[in-house]
Amino acid sequence: MAKRDLTFTRNIGIIAHIDAGKTTTSERILYYTGKIHKIGETHEGSATMDWMAQEQERGITITSAATTAFWNYNGNSYQLNIIDTPGHVDFTVEVERALRVLDGTVATFDAVGRVQPQSETVWRQADKFGVPKIAYVNKMDRVGADFLACVEEIKTKLGATAVPISLPIGSEDKFQGIVDLISREAIIYDSTNPNLINYTIEEVPENMKDEVELWRDKLVEAAAECDEALMEKYFEDPDSLTEDEIIAALRKGTVEMKIVPATCGSSYKDKGVQFLLNAIARYLPSPLDIGAIKATNASTGEEEDVHPVADEPFCGLVFKIATDPFVGRIAYIRAYSGRLDAGTYVINTRSGKKERAARLYQMHSNHQNPIEFVECGDICAVVGFKELRTGDTICSEKRLVNLESMEFPDPVIGIAVEPKTQGDLEKLGIALNKLAEEDPTFTVKSDPDSGQTLISGMGELHLDIIVDRLRREFGVDINQGAPQVNYKESITGTVQHREVFKKQSGGRGKFADIIVEIGPADEGVTGLQFDNQVKGGNIPKEYIPSVQKGFESAMANGVLAGYEVQSLKVTLLDGSFHPVDSDQLSFEIAARMAFRHACPKASPVLLEPIMSVEVVTPEEYMGDIVGDLNRRRGQINAMDSTPNGARIIRAFVPLSEQFGYVTVLRTLSSGRATNTMTFDHYAEVPANLAKDVIEKSGYSVSDEDE
Repeated sequence: MAKRDLTFTRNIGIIAHIDAGKTTTSERILYYTGKIHKIGETHEGSATMDWMAQEQERGITITSAATTAFWNYNGNSYQLNIIDTPGHVDFTVEVERALRVLDGTVATFDAVGRVQPQSETVWRQADKFGVPKIAYVNKMDRVGADFLACVEEIKTKLGATAVPISLPIGSEDKFQGIVDLISREAIIYDSTNPNLINYTIEEVPENMKDEVELWRDKLVEAAAECDEALMEKYFEDPDSLTEDEIIAALRKGTVEMKIVPATCGSSYKDKGVQFLLNAIARYLPSPLDIGAIKATNASTGEEEDVHPVADEPFCGLVFKIATDPFVGRIAYIRAYSGRLDAGTYVINTRSGKKERAARLYQMHSNHQNPIEFVECGDICAVVGFKELRTGDTICSEKRLVNLESMEFPDPVIGIAVEPKTQGDLEKLGIALNKLAEEDPTFTVKSDPDSGQTLISGMGELHLDIIVDRLRREFGVDINQGAPQVNYKESITGTVQHREVFKKQSGGRGKFADIIVEIGPADEGVTGLQFDNQVKGGNIPKEYIPSVQKGFESAMANGVLAGYEVQSLKVTLLDGSFHPVDSDQLSFEIAARMAFRHACPKASPVLLEPIMSVEVVTPEEYMGDIVGDLNRRRGQINAMDSTPNGARIIRAFVPLSEQFGYVTVLRTLSSGRATNTMTFDHYAEVPANLAKDVIEKSGYSVSDEDE
């Protein structure tokens, strides 16, 4: 069988702020590539990529959906593996894990709203993973649409070198099409024409010729700056650059993340999508452009390269786990090297266990098309894996490596849940475990004091969707408590403490003696920062990890209200041991006891999640909204104006003050203001409020150990 040429593969995602038109754009891409024959609409609840009942009802994307389509460009068939991601901040993990495995992305912007808060968030996420981007300014048919103003905001707010590769012909209700700046052709779209080719190529309108030449010169200059050989040719004669040379240089600059090609359109009105598909083929990288990725040898720990070559041993990354009612547990994988055949075995390098890839599927939203094998550079779904988690590396046993895993933010809000009937108790446990497997930002734990089941997530909407899924997908009716903030604890002072753990119960006893210094962790460090300073073998080396483990486990419950301790620095200074009675468990228990005895003396404080809030409102309601934010302990950071006269208020507000805020905002603004809220950081709770939180928790420190 002939090997597939990876040059014509594009692994792309569509990322944006909520309501910028990601899913509508995805639907048009699927239609124009021939993947679907009827366009589904988000507002009608019929979009292919929004297949969940909750997505269709609410008109939002909740889970990232994957599909594969083919686009013919320049005589070649390009395979597009597409992931449509959510825009709502509560589902940011879906964006994070999609970007981890993608080679390029289409960042979609609303031509009126321009660069919005979640636009910045997803852009930074793409930067973090080094994912090249194309900017697509959508909704050019809306009142107030301005392509060049949006491009300018991409430069100023996102710090990116956005380069227009097209210009709009008209805007708002007069938006007809676009001018291709490279070919100097006008593409006029006919939105009444349902055919796949709904445009004609015409000459540039007379009144636009000067503007087109101005922006084409800027485009050619930006292209020349991406290629030294081209730069020399450009200086000699700017008009001597051919179209192919300009495209090649723009592609080079895009892949190296020096520039961001920007185009525009109106996906809903079927304008500009085919040009966007051509741009994806032209400028976004193939797996070969990305080249080898770094991995760590599972045996030696040394760094090595994994190449996108089908002849190498197989290596892939699990970026998502999903549960399908018909086929069961599905693992989404990105293959980075080699080939995986259905029915063969691979090694999970985290657990060291062998797992069988029973069946392989190419995904189309929630439909599976069986395939015989998957090769490097592709994205597919696998059924048959039992113990895989998101972020696991799977490999051929010929070469065991670990790819860089995935980190996810901690949940900030929780609720207590219980089944309405005792008979549903087991069903609830199974359902919650499946949902936690799917979503790393959703956690489940049992409160040891009350026996309640506590579920935590990234926001009220996130938990609302989880509860809805429990009822619909798993048939579990539940009672739920009021939302609770996921506070954390920290210490602000430094103390030295000696802990001696001694227990005699007939026969061999327990003994451990440690002297530690406990204080705040260094800036930027989360979790435990452990420093062993023991000299001369006063504590044998094999017991040191147990001390560290003891402190790590103790940090799960702080001394004030039982909340997790965000960060801690522990320096092990000295100690002693008993040749008979000391063991690893003794030192682990001594560390846990030292934590509980020392932390109350180290000025412990309660921390609360602080949200970054952005409110867009007509000017007449601004005073009331700012006053309300101040009452909520908000800190106003900035106030800006939009081109259509609305005001933007940016503030930091504690999450505990924001429950039910959407309803209050609608009341204050007669339903005309909108808001977005993203987690920003943790900050100390004022002493008077901390006292109430601690009293409500009813937490007390106990010396009992298992």
